[in-house]
Amino acid sequence: MANTTLADFSLLFPDAASRSAHAAGSAAPKIDDFTLDELGLCEVLPLKNASLAEFVTKDAAVIRYREAVFADLLANEGLTKTFGKLIPVLLDIMELRRLEADSGNTADYLAGMTEIELYITSIDILYEGLCGDGIKLESAALTTLAAYMKELVESDYYAELNKKLEELTSRVREIKSVTIGVNLDAQLRPREAGVLAVNAEPFRSGDTLQKILRLNFKEDAFTCIAELVPFSKKQTENQKTALALAFTSAIGDVYKQSLKSWKRIVQQYVLENTDFLLGLLPEFELLVKGTNLVRALRIKGNTLTVPTIMPAADRSFSAKGLYNPAVALKTDDVMVKNDICFDENAGIYVLTGPNRGGKSVITCAVGLAVAMAQLGLPVPADEATISPADGIFTHFPTGAEDTIDKGRLGEECARLGEIFDEITAESLVLLDESLSSTGSFEGSYIAAEVLTGLSRAGCRTIFSTHLHELAAEIEGINARTVPAGGVPIDTLVAGIEGEGKRSFIIHRAKPDGKSYARDIAAKYGLTYENIMQKIRRSDAPAEEI
Repeated sequence: MANTTLADFSLLFPDAASRSAHAAGSAAPKIDDFTLDELGLCEVLPLKNASLAEFVTKDAAVIRYREAVFADLLANEGLTKTFGKLIPVLLDIMELRRLEADSGNTADYLAGMTEIELYITSIDILYEGLCGDGIKLESAALTTLAAYMKELVESDYYAELNKKLEELTSRVREIKSVTIGVNLDAQLRPREAGVLAVNAEPFRSGDTLQKILRLNFKEDAFTCIAELVPFSKKQTENQKTALALAFTSAIGDVYKQSLKSWKRIVQQYVLENTDFLLGLLPEFELLVKGTNLVRALRIKGNTLTVPTIMPAADRSFSAKGLYNPAVALKTDDVMVKNDICFDENAGIYVLTGPNRGGKSVITCAVGLAVAMAQLGLPVPADEATISPADGIFTHFPTGAEDTIDKGRLGEECARLGEIFDEITAESLVLLDESLSSTGSFEGSYIAAEVLTGLSRAGCRTIFSTHLHELAAEIEGINARTVPAGGVPIDTLVAGIEGEGKRSFIIHRAKPDGKSYARDIAAKYGLTYENIMQKIRRSDAPAEEI
């Protein structure tokens, strides 16, 4: 990989065209960090140096390119550690550049040498991690990067760079003192001063006691004839600063030319390569954090799979053994898995079931699987087939901050309206307890209208709701929309086992609203039997109680 192509290289994009298309927005889906945060992805995959949403793509070729990179990282644990060691070094370079003001003093030249040292450190880390014994790479991205590191580190120029840097740093950093000449006027007051020499040896006190301790009475150029006093003693902060700047300037005058000439020789080369690595910093972070997420899930006994990526126009989503990774990381229990499939009989699902029965968890799990697939990651399922979405849109319960002017129902409807402004047939829409702020009659009516619109839009949708009456409207909605080209709507039910125990299993079935109402009534002691027991107890004589 020649230097001229460095600017086009990416660990996440196979070529300059795909990278440009993503940057221009034509290959980037409408998925923002707010949506990813609502799904729970930002919690399990937190990034410090970039926005997670910036990396989500809808380009199938880009997804497959990334899948190969993640496969290499998962197969070679040392690679993740290599990138983990590299990231702090690159952050140090960024901080050094931020602090370095090109004012011409010694500190700037020393900072320049430090940047080159950090650059060499980063190259050595990558070379050792990518080109060491036992490393087997399959992905185009890491194979290319490894070849470049090998070519660079084994070049004569790189060896000369290390040698020159070592020579210069040894010269500059071995400075221990400077010899200053001072001209006096007739009254013996300092009139002029200048640096006579820069020394690799410190000056020593010239008092008799020190000579005796050293057993050395010889006078030499580094033994003072007067007491050697710390320059900061009894000085104000302004005086200390002024003296320090004077010495720094003096050293700079002596070394400026050699530092400048040497830096000019390597600056273009080093800056170009350093900029190349700094440009990859966010990509390194995503790869490390993503790989660590997969490993953390596997350690807990959870399966992940590389999904089969289908064309976006197919609007496919089929997952066997799907689970929510955000929940899986928080529990040591065996995760309940579910099968979810959008097919010719259901492009939209209305999901009902008891409170705390897993409706929200599985709704988010679908969104997480799509988002992780479009990052290039394995997805939390046993098997998965996914078409990239051109946008993920969520409508989850919110706080009261937006409801002062509109009211809760008005705010919910406004947000739903904004979703309809953005969606296409290739979008994914996830609605969780939408329209819960109003009565069941009004809520069911508005929900039926929303479902009718989503059907005609043709986008994959899960509508998780407590509005069990909505199920009765689905047949009528399908009769209106399907003949006109809309996608069919079907129902999912979060199951209950005996005595109201939640199974968290999602069934493709018709809901039984009465069973959930009985469950809620029993939970709060409001079944007929419970109520009668309370009445009998209140009517019984005191001595019988």
